[in-house]
Amino acid sequence: MSTTKSMSIPTAGPDLQHLLDQDIVIDGAVARGATGAQAIEPSHSPRGPQMTAAPVPLPGVPVGADVQRAVEQLLFAQAELLDGKHWQAWMDLFADDGIYWMPARPEQTEWESSPSIFIEDKLLMEIRKGRVTHPNAWSQAPLWETNHIVSHVAVESAQNNRIVARSRFHMMELRRESIRHFGGRYQHTLVRADDGAWKIQLQRVDLFNAQAPFDYVIQIWV
Repeated sequence: MSTTKSMSIPTAGPDLQHLLDQDIVIDGAVARGATGAQAIEPSHSPRGPQMTAAPVPLPGVPVGADVQRAVEQLLFAQAELLDGKHWQAWMDLFADDGIYWMPARPEQTEWESSPSIFIEDKLLMEIRKGRVTHPNAWSQAPLWETNHIVSHVAVESAQNNRIVARSRFHMMELRRESIRHFGGRYQHTLVRADDGAWKIQLQRVDLFNAQAPFDYVIQIWV
């Protein structure tokens, strides 16, 4: 003869029942203080909105292979000149009104009323070149080298005499036994010179680790 055991179904206690009676499944009330990262910085919430979310990059506009190649070769030449310390030849890639700009924050849209890491026209480039080429320039002592890699070159807009292109970069800097890494995003505005060559009117450098601590300041263009 078989016997049947009766099973008791647990019921929700009074602390949980008031939640089940509502149209919610997670209690939003905070019973105790913040913990983890939020205890240090309240904005570090996994459920909070991204404060500085970058816009989704759009695909590059279709351009002819000759234009794409011209832009890529200019950016690659720029990297080679920086690594070879050919400062004057690098500066000659810029138009007469050319600007090299490294903002302190990615959301910056201007440099006149905001601090920047670099903001140099060709005159200030000349001053920097004179400083780093001085025989007593400690920053240029032996065993100081850089190595640039440029990739992801995409043309954002192209007109007859003006091109805007973006790319990604990584620079490794060797100073004696120490190595530093810099990475980020370039945006180049190029204009066509009278001789038909493309010149840099604006180079924006958004440094990925701009807010990181550095043992010493950046001495030369990234």
